Amino acid sequence: MKKLQLASGLIFPILKPTAIFSIACVGTLAMNSCSEAPEPSSDEHGSHSAATQFPPAKTSRPADAKLYIVSPADGAEVSSPFVVNFGLKGIGVAPAGIYIAEDMPTGHHHLLIDVEKLPDLTLPIAKDDTHIHFGGGQTETTLTLTPGKHTLQLVLGNQTHIPHDPPLTSKKITITVK
Repeated sequence: MKKLQLASGLIFPILKPTAIFSIACVGTLAMNSCSEAPEPSSDEHGSHSAATQFPPAKTSRPADAKLYIVSPADGAEVSSPFVVNFGLKGIGVAPAGIYIAEDMPTGHHHLLIDVEKLPDLTLPIAKDDTHIHFGGGQTETTLTLTPGKHTLQLVLGNQTHIPHDPPLTSKKITITVK
């Protein structure tokens, strides 16, 4: 099993997902922001660990990777607040700012709420009331929305909030809040 070792010395196992899973963000792992890259570190031979490799301009992803909203279901009627569970297969989840290696692609979720058209997927995803970032590697959230119809869609971003190449997006679902 491959492991991610941060400059701080914390070690985390890297899982190849085949179903929904969560990772815990603690201490210095959660402190990486979208504008900070991990500090390069090397051993006594000058070799860099996988977690400190410098990422390519575009981050590729497996062709068979899938991103989806587990719940609520498309067309569901919910009461606010409600939980949204994110699903991801074929690629790992890691906090923003973390790049493992080209053969170990990871990303983090962005939830688009009531966004009619996808943003430019060659640029970092905006952060506002309709583009919610989960840069800590979260795989679920609790939303409070006004009564009425709303749309939800996920976009997976790389370590710098830029969607992968090609972009990985979920189906847009429509829900009704009572």
